[in-house]
Amino acid sequence: MASGSPTLASSRLRRLAQQSTVEREATLEHCELCSEPIPSEHRHMLDVARRELLCACRACVTLFGSTAASEGHYRLIPDRRMRIADFELSDLAWEELRLPVDIAFLFHSTPDERVVAFYPSPMGPTESLLKLEAWRDLEAANPVLQTMEPDVEALLVNRAHGARQHWLVPIDECYALVGLIRTRWKGLTGGKQVWEEIGRFFDRLDRLARPVGKATQGR
Repeated sequence: MASGSPTLASSRLRRLAQQSTVEREATLEHCELCSEPIPSEHRHMLDVARRELLCACRACVTLFGSTAASEGHYRLIPDRRMRIADFELSDLAWEELRLPVDIAFLFHSTPDERVVAFYPSPMGPTESLLKLEAWRDLEAANPVLQTMEPDVEALLVNRAHGARQHWLVPIDECYALVGLIRTRWKGLTGGKQVWEEIGRFFDRLDRLARPVGKATQGR
């Protein structure tokens, strides 16, 4: 009996350890390409055709990060964030973009073969009709827009409550903002809480972003 007890105890410990590992992995996020567990801080891939963000492990980022390797089906979301201090966008130019709200993001869509504009709403991302001429004028006035990677980088504009803020950001930042507004919005005006969270979102983005001006746009 005495000689068998350590073996029994160790087998129980192994089962407990295995159970703990299974439970721990069940609480982790998983790569949506290969199903491997991934940490909370991870990169995203974009399914271009479906315009869907996918959480990705390091191996899949390496494998599918190349456009050639993924045959253009997936694109790696970049991580550069730039705050454009002297962005040229007058109130008249904003009106010509035909955006009905004061927060919006614009990007080059490969499937649509044009620049598209979306704004966050309680119903999710909502597309707005964009005049091509208005975008061309905006791009000519702000050369940094010519450096945006199609599908995965966007111009994010905040003009709410008198703000005039402009960033070039990874597209997943835009969808994070969409998710915040969709899940926190209350009533017709959103409520105090959601606007405080939107403010914190832009404050965090400002801390992460590299400031650029006319002299450094496009670098």
